[in-house]
Amino acid sequence: MTLRAQPMLTGWGRLPAPGTEVIGEHLETITRGAVLSRGLGRSYGDSSLPAIASDRVAGTRLANRILAFNGETGVYRAEAGISLLDLNRVFMPQGWFTPVTPGTKFVTLGGMVASDVHGKNHHVAGCFGEHVRALRICLADNNIVECSAEQYPDLFYATIGGMGLLGHILEVEVAMHRISSPWIWQESERVPNIQEYLASLERGARAFPMTSGWIDCLNRGRSMGRGILFAGRWASKDEAPSEPPPEKKPLTFPFNLPNWALNNFTGQMFNRLVYYKHASKTAKGVIHPDGFFYPLDVILEWNRGYGTRGFTQYQCVLPRAAGPKAVLEFMDRLTKLGGASPLCVIKDCGPEGKGLLSFPLEGTSIAIDMAISPSIQRIVDSLNEFVIAAGGRIYLTKDRFTRADHFRAMEPRLDKFLAARAKWDPKRRLRSAQSVRILGDKE
Repeated sequence: MTLRAQPMLTGWGRLPAPGTEVIGEHLETITRGAVLSRGLGRSYGDSSLPAIASDRVAGTRLANRILAFNGETGVYRAEAGISLLDLNRVFMPQGWFTPVTPGTKFVTLGGMVASDVHGKNHHVAGCFGEHVRALRICLADNNIVECSAEQYPDLFYATIGGMGLLGHILEVEVAMHRISSPWIWQESERVPNIQEYLASLERGARAFPMTSGWIDCLNRGRSMGRGILFAGRWASKDEAPSEPPPEKKPLTFPFNLPNWALNNFTGQMFNRLVYYKHASKTAKGVIHPDGFFYPLDVILEWNRGYGTRGFTQYQCVLPRAAGPKAVLEFMDRLTKLGGASPLCVIKDCGPEGKGLLSFPLEGTSIAIDMAISPSIQRIVDSLNEFVIAAGGRIYLTKDRFTRADHFRAMEPRLDKFLAARAKWDPKRRLRSAQSVRILGDKE
């Protein structure tokens, strides 16, 4: 067994938290007495961070074995610490792909369950949890149970999207998706404003299984929300190159930028470059899957671009019933508050998942990176007030600043989740800095 203690931890937003991470190959050993499990640390906020310095978290990333695989059905079982990067390397050459992928491959299998990740295909495939067959979990009292939709379903559905607060995920059984080739057929469109973007997103969702796009939320007036919409599907064998996609060697962001380097002026220049780099109004063709699914992974440590101050991502979903007007009003509020940034992604979401705290609901998801500033709490509070009034919710995996009363107001399923948690961890031994902040766990 390999054990390594790490005394200071951060999420992807680079805000530090005192605590100890113990990393090992045998999860049944290192999770005993740990308050939380943690994978590759790619959640932006404090959902995988300890609440106080004496808390110990279990680092899962050395527990990365594939335990079983059925080549006919695509169902596999693996340890929670295996990364999506490694799963793709193993299964894509065999004609299989994860049924749902987030926007980075640097995540663990256990983290995908705990966050119930969603992707560009949510409107047709739902969240990752929809494809999970079974979980093996170490509970807060150190007992180990197997759960599924049939066996301990309350534990199963509270764990999917439950941010690791029901138990330590040890193993996951998942059904994968058969792909026609390892290449993507993509069609992209440059759109001049947010109204046309939303209309194009709706058309794209009807025609393609995968849609997403970048918009310019720093530009105001008639061109507010201009952007690039991407729609795609797996390329057929006739369309795809005969060779498999080559493995791309990423670059590494070499150092922290000064905190002043990313500002409205440089952000506007960056957005202008991205928008006009798409030279024609539309483009189509076969592209590398990494460029479609994981565009930010091409640069390792890209979070250094925000400097030492750190950053957060605000991601919400506005329900379909609120209509395009709600999206327009949200974007207007965002720009007036000064929370807009060069990275703003809008996606289409399908029906709500079965996970008790799963994020998406049928509507429009908006994600914005924001540098930490003295006004960040005021910005998040104002955006949350709008989201609550519209009937939407925020994504806990990205959150760092939502207040407890705001979360309760936007989450009608919370009481059911808390009841499951009270049953399986009545003493609330499992906790995170986030659960202390929004659920009232004791430090």
